[in-house]
Amino acid sequence: MDQQARITWRDGVPVSARHDDPYYSLDDGLAESAYVFLDGNDLPGRMRPGFQVAELGFGTGLNLLLALSAARKAGALPLRYTGFEMHPLSPDDMATALAAFPSLADDAAILVEWWRDGPGVRTEELEAKVILGDARDTLPHWTGRADAWFLDGFAPARNPELWSDDLMAEVARHTSPQGTFATYTAAGHVRRALADAGFTVTRRPGFGRKRHMTIGRLG
Repeated sequence: MDQQARITWRDGVPVSARHDDPYYSLDDGLAESAYVFLDGNDLPGRMRPGFQVAELGFGTGLNLLLALSAARKAGALPLRYTGFEMHPLSPDDMATALAAFPSLADDAAILVEWWRDGPGVRTEELEAKVILGDARDTLPHWTGRADAWFLDGFAPARNPELWSDDLMAEVARHTSPQGTFATYTAAGHVRRALADAGFTVTRRPGFGRKRHMTIGRLG
């Protein structure tokens, strides 16, 4: 894979060497992702068969696995998922990162094998692909629309390209009517960009030591 991620490890958590930012919470990555991305998008309550999740920052695949678990609980299969990733993890690093979550072990093993073969899979439960490259270039050409967005790039101060006004406008353009987004960040310029793009934006309490996060609905 081109532009492969460069990482270090901190207490078993992968950290981007480019952005000096962990891929998930050092305290409880599973709980944080569920709180931010599932609860923040009112999932699994809104899910139905064919529900489309899109994500800026595929990373370890943790959020995909949580979304699939939520879709199963909702009886809303297949789940459709599209991720956008510029610097993909190696399969071995992905496997090491996901080993921290034993409750997801079966699905994680399948995900890693899929990742070894290429960024796309289609099963009875899941239709997923990861579009590699700079999202500022690739998202405008995506033909889909998301029912829920996981905005999970590295922190805006460390990775500003993935939070630009133009890219947030593309997120809105690729969102279904009444579709939603959730993100761990509450940076003012990100909230303003999403509001300008057409979302009704709400700041809510963040997970753990993070004071705030942001959610929104289109229209």
